[in-house]
Amino acid sequence: MNNRNEQIGQLFVVGFSDETPTPTFLNFLREIQPGGVILFEQNCPSHQAAEENITLIKTQYRDSVPFIAIDQEGGRVCRLRGAPAEYGAAADYARDGNTERYAEEFGRAAVYMESMGINLNLGPVADISLNEADGCLEGRTFGEQPEKVARFVRTAVQISKENKLLSCLKHFPGLGAATQDPHSELASADYGVVLWEQREMIPFLAGVEAGADLIMTTHMKLPTIDDQIVTASSKIISELIRQVLGFEGPIITDELTMKGADSLGHVGERTVKAFNAGHDLLLFGKEFDLALEAYEYFLNACDRKEIDQQRIARSLNRIAGTKFRLAGSVV
Repeated sequence: MNNRNEQIGQLFVVGFSDETPTPTFLNFLREIQPGGVILFEQNCPSHQAAEENITLIKTQYRDSVPFIAIDQEGGRVCRLRGAPAEYGAAADYARDGNTERYAEEFGRAAVYMESMGINLNLGPVADISLNEADGCLEGRTFGEQPEKVARFVRTAVQISKENKLLSCLKHFPGLGAATQDPHSELASADYGVVLWEQREMIPFLAGVEAGADLIMTTHMKLPTIDDQIVTASSKIISELIRQVLGFEGPIITDELTMKGADSLGHVGERTVKAFNAGHDLLLFGKEFDLALEAYEYFLNACDRKEIDQQRIARSLNRIAGTKFRLAGSVV
């Protein structure tokens, strides 16, 4: 992949808002070859429709395999409804602590998703339930004890690997102590590095040691650690993810159109700040127009020398290495 525009395209994961991709969206896939596409519930009105969309998306790619990503966490965060893709909420499994039941039911879903052409599940959730007022994570975590959450996270990563499905730990560095929802405002928490190492770090480290493929950050502020929000914090990404966790794979942003990222400026500025902070993949959801605007801004920022070309090369290598692990990938 020598085309500069396509190389930059590999850094973007984009979505669409309709039941089927529009001609404009498909044209973007053909011309830019973005790193991947994320599916939402409206893109999956039935399993057959979802599979048809996946097939159509893949035919737009020439010499690389796209990430076909989905949030299939279980419970209320399931983009594919109905058996065998849909399974229980994390909190339900945590209640009885039964990792075997979780492994069996998530395993069935993983087999089915892979058979449909999905290759990246944006899970497991590695957050700890620390604040009952945190509506964002309601039902989505594997409990209140770090070691218990770590046990389920490890199981999720192992089951994903067994079924050729990439996994993604989220929401780094840990959203459980916050009360705000990053979808609607910037989240914040007051823990520092020492407490993080004793609590939030434990499930993430378990996931990394089990072989998780990606890590997703979240739009939150940890003023005890850094003045920058996590999305733009090179300190948090380089020190906590790369050094402390020893994670070498791609780091992906949470959706950059969320209100929690508003302090970083318009969507173009967000992509540049997030990338320069150390992210490898820039995630956009249903608002394709904003993804297109951000992509054009990013290209112009490269022309203005605001982005280090060696950083781009390192990110492309991480992305290519991860895609290479997908069976049958040609990168």
